[in-house]
Amino acid sequence: MAHTYTRTNSPVINQPDDIRSSFIIKVYQHLGLAVAAFLVIEILLFMTGIAESMYNFFFTGGGGTFMLLMFGVIGINFVANKLTTQIDNPGAQYGGLFLIAGAEALIFAPFLYLAFNSPQYGGGLVVNAIGITLVGFAALTAVAFVTRRDLSFLKPIVMWGFIAALGLIVAGFIFGFQLGIIFSVAMIALAGASILYQTQDVVRRYPEWAYVGAAVALFSSLMTMFWYVLRLLMQLSRN
Repeated sequence: MAHTYTRTNSPVINQPDDIRSSFIIKVYQHLGLAVAAFLVIEILLFMTGIAESMYNFFFTGGGGTFMLLMFGVIGINFVANKLTTQIDNPGAQYGGLFLIAGAEALIFAPFLYLAFNSPQYGGGLVVNAIGITLVGFAALTAVAFVTRRDLSFLKPIVMWGFIAALGLIVAGFIFGFQLGIIFSVAMIALAGASILYQTQDVVRRYPEWAYVGAAVALFSSLMTMFWYVLRLLMQLSRN
């Protein structure tokens, strides 16, 4: 028998199983759309030479400009979370999805250019980073869906963790010190905690028709994890 219901702001967790399943499918379809948009924009940046120009700017300006690049990653994460709150405006959510994809592509461009063009790293390192990130994301997603434990306790940990990381990046920019391997490992763990929390949160907080905003939230955490996995592999390669 088909379910009859009125569209409300009630979280999808309160809806029947078929509606909840449809919502989850749409969330991950739009997450895939965001990743595809990121790849297309990244390819265009490489083809037009913009990626090379960004590399020349950020990687020849000393540690300060490199810190600014990492600062951008944290900033994008906060912007993405802000955009996902506009659940009543689907147009804004789609705009936010492509905006975040474009912003992430810009931030990654000089980093990926270095990884692909430096004989010290090579394209294989990027492939390894993609593989590690996807496996980690899939495993964390499975844990979040399978476990019966409410993971909302992770929210303050993630929030204050990113604030602390932001403070360290600012301090590094001001005082000129480098954030090393331990920082990258900690940020990977923090991104993992964010994925765990947000995977459950999109079902507990979003209504069935806000799947675009939910995808934006997950995309932000996925790209943060990829950033620091790639950074860690590059650091280990140098050492």
